[in-house]
Amino acid sequence: MVVVIFVAALAVLALVTQAGVLLAQRAHPAQGRMVEVAGGTLHILDIGPRDAAGPPIVMLHGASSNLEVMRQPVGERLARKHRVILIDRPGHGWSTRARLGDSTPEIQARMIEEALAKLGVYSAIFVVHSWAGALGARIALDYPQAVAGLVMLAPVAYPWPGGVGRYNRLIATPVIGPLFAYTITLPLGLMLAEPGARGVFLPQTMPDGFVKNTATPLLLRPREFIANARDLVTLKAAVAEQAPRYAEIKAPVTIITGEADKTVSTNIHSRPFAATAPNVKLIVLPGVGHMIQQAAPDLVFAEVEAMISGTPSGAEAAAAH
Repeated sequence: MVVVIFVAALAVLALVTQAGVLLAQRAHPAQGRMVEVAGGTLHILDIGPRDAAGPPIVMLHGASSNLEVMRQPVGERLARKHRVILIDRPGHGWSTRARLGDSTPEIQARMIEEALAKLGVYSAIFVVHSWAGALGARIALDYPQAVAGLVMLAPVAYPWPGGVGRYNRLIATPVIGPLFAYTITLPLGLMLAEPGARGVFLPQTMPDGFVKNTATPLLLRPREFIANARDLVTLKAAVAEQAPRYAEIKAPVTIITGEADKTVSTNIHSRPFAATAPNVKLIVLPGVGHMIQQAAPDLVFAEVEAMISGTPSGAEAAAAH
């Protein structure tokens, strides 16, 4: 009888999850175009004038999020004068990846570079946040011609003490992980999304409506939740492998990070990166936490504009390619 009740409960939770997935996707439909690449399909939102002076701006989000986190408020503001390309990383938002194992910055860099080439974008300013700090660094290493400049917001760049949370390792575990992801993750996540997001903002206050406005409920879909967990549990080894190469990065880099960031330590990541890569401007904001683009949007906007003013035009970059 206990077994029957347990199985019945899982079946009900699975149905609730599927209903929740449909509702989340209906509430937050894809806004951009789908670009096929080897190993998946990337959802790309291309906004702003295509003929704008200067290179395009490519914005890449971190873990547990999607392109909307970069769109608001900085991306839309930049798009008033510049071409801005927002990308759901493989497996996140409306992007897919054929293999869950395609979780490393190396593989995702290849997929993103291929998608940008299909858009005719051969050189861009990359604005990257958190997990995508490692991704931006990897693009600069493996595809240096593609990176006219790199603006890193609270970036991950190096191995860190400890892990990434036991639940991520659980979800990334074969069989057991999908069992949880397809039953309890969405109902439980809907209750925890708001307090979890508030914690990432500390010591700043999360804006009203942030979870809804950034399509955060899409993260709770089983396939995306598993992909996110795999991104996190494989990241430490990935940055350990690529970190010895950071001195090779040729692109100009601006890092904006918060001294009060409890999610990604400035001392472990940003300061060592700034001391290693050859052309880095480091800005450390006292009293600021992890969500730099929300806490200091004017500064981020100004630093991206400053980066653009020192780069060749998009037409010149395409001709050089």
